[in-house]
Amino acid sequence: MSHVNYYTEEGLRKLNEELEQLKHVERPKISAQIAEARDKGDLSENAEYDAAKEAQGLLELKISKLEEVLSNARVIDESQLDTSKALILSKVKIKNTANGAIMEYTLVSEKEADLKQKKISVDSPIGEGLLGKSVGDVAEVKVPSGIMKFEIIEISR
Repeated sequence: MSHVNYYTEEGLRKLNEELEQLKHVERPKISAQIAEARDKGDLSENAEYDAAKEAQGLLELKISKLEEVLSNARVIDESQLDTSKALILSKVKIKNTANGAIMEYTLVSEKEADLKQKKISVDSPIGEGLLGKSVGDVAEVKVPSGIMKFEIIEISR
């Protein structure tokens, strides 16, 4: 069963660039390594050949998985987002009710998540807890250390 993933235009562009890199740069490199190892003689005792073939298999698996992700990818029109609820691509300002700390995150797909850029996955415990909540709601998020409560202060695009 396929799982639809939603991306920003930038996120989808990065995935396509990664796929192109794998297909047109990495794949030919590994093919050259296999050919070079094959030229060295007896394949039954050729560790270079075995390593190159294994690398090729892993690369092909990665390409296949990325192609599957892209085939199920959809771009979200950010101008059409409903800001009454926390949804994917919403910027959500939250307050930790335990210590009063205020944080702001953008909810994104798992592949686009990057904590340094304040982008958290909708599949993460906090992201999942925030989805569907409105301003003023308190999201109870189950984390390894217990339950954290976050009050939704603001939702924007």
